[in-house]
Amino acid sequence: MSPGPSFILVVRVSVAASRRDGLAAALGMGCGGLIFAGLALAGLQALLMQVTWLYLVLKAAGGAYLVYLGYRIWRNARESLAVDESAGVARGWRRSFALGLATQISNPKTAIYYASVFAAFLPAQPPAAMFWTLPPLIFAIEAGWYTLVAIAFSAQAPRAAYLGCKAWIDRLAGAVLGLLGGKLILEALRAKV
Repeated sequence: MSPGPSFILVVRVSVAASRRDGLAAALGMGCGGLIFAGLALAGLQALLMQVTWLYLVLKAAGGAYLVYLGYRIWRNARESLAVDESAGVARGWRRSFALGLATQISNPKTAIYYASVFAAFLPAQPPAAMFWTLPPLIFAIEAGWYTLVAIAFSAQAPRAAYLGCKAWIDRLAGAVLGLLGGKLILEALRAKV
């Protein structure tokens, strides 16, 4: 629930496009969590500990994606938004879903978080029921949280506040994403040296 790239994205999509787009992005976040939960159960942490360069590549690629998102948000900060109140025509729910999924998957800290938590609390050989229980539970938690965010920020008052201060909010959001991405890239480069 801590604010990060995923939170910023769902808020921005919910406000800028529509509630339907925000919910689609939330669903993308949930699917990304589902993928990471499955990978974590399959031994992602063990793989990343054995193949350290893979972790660095994931970190740098995730950082580059966040820098790219931050740049796009920053660059378009002054452009006015054509907010369409009808069922998500402004962006398209498929695009919002894909953007949510890509943002979640590009965040290596999410992968490491799930892998670490699962490694710490699950037995070395988890029972088969865990493979059928944990990923859907993670999906429900991720999608549920971001659904609440999408509903809250697609309401009239938050939307009006955002649109009134769009340039400042977008510049701040773009800068935060760019800095987070830059930090990931720097950490990957330092670890390589």
